[in-house]
Amino acid sequence: MINVSRIFPVLCLLLLGHATAQDAAQLMERARMAATLQNNDLRGTIRQGRTKTDVSLFLRGKDIQFTTGAGQQRFHMRLGDDKFDLFEIINGKTVAFPDNKLRQPIAGSDLTYEDLSMRFFYWPNPKLEGGERVRTHDCWKIRINNPGRTGDYGLVYVWVHKKFGAFMKVEGFDRQGNKLKQFTVEEVMKLSDGTHTLKQMKVSSIRGGKTVSHSYLEFDKPTRPAPKGAR
Repeated sequence: MINVSRIFPVLCLLLLGHATAQDAAQLMERARMAATLQNNDLRGTIRQGRTKTDVSLFLRGKDIQFTTGAGQQRFHMRLGDDKFDLFEIINGKTVAFPDNKLRQPIAGSDLTYEDLSMRFFYWPNPKLEGGERVRTHDCWKIRINNPGRTGDYGLVYVWVHKKFGAFMKVEGFDRQGNKLKQFTVEEVMKLSDGTHTLKQMKVSSIRGGKTVSHSYLEFDKPTRPAPKGAR
């Protein structure tokens, strides 16, 4: 005779695991939407000390476009079903983004091209670790493993605000488990449609468990995309 009392807890665990996986994916989708603002353009600066570098982010359909240094460098991330691809634009031509360039600092700052694109937000199979507080904010903690071998990070942890859906902190680790980078949201801004997005983020480089340098990514209040053909 089948012992139902033993089977029921197992079924509950299986169902809980499925729900947790779904919840983590949905939380990351909300975090991506808050970070990219599907109906707005983001413009701001990367600041390290007194040095500032212009940066812009635009979402066009399934392409997220980035420009740095007053438009001198351009690259974009093309999104597809369960995948993403990075490209850069050189002399008006779109070419594959070199893997070894992902870890290069932008204008000598603590942000690399991998960091600015936040491509780790698109890695598959996020796992919900539970709830934690980031400063005074109640957040969900999510673990995401790098499905490939490119870039600096073997895994990242993302803390997503329970109420607003925006990410509040990210920690990146190498494949040996050493912490390399911490992204801490210092300030968010509320838009006219009630959504929240990043205003200021501190990016800290970690070596041997200690912060060795930091930079800031700062965005102005976003604007609606320009009409087609206006650029």
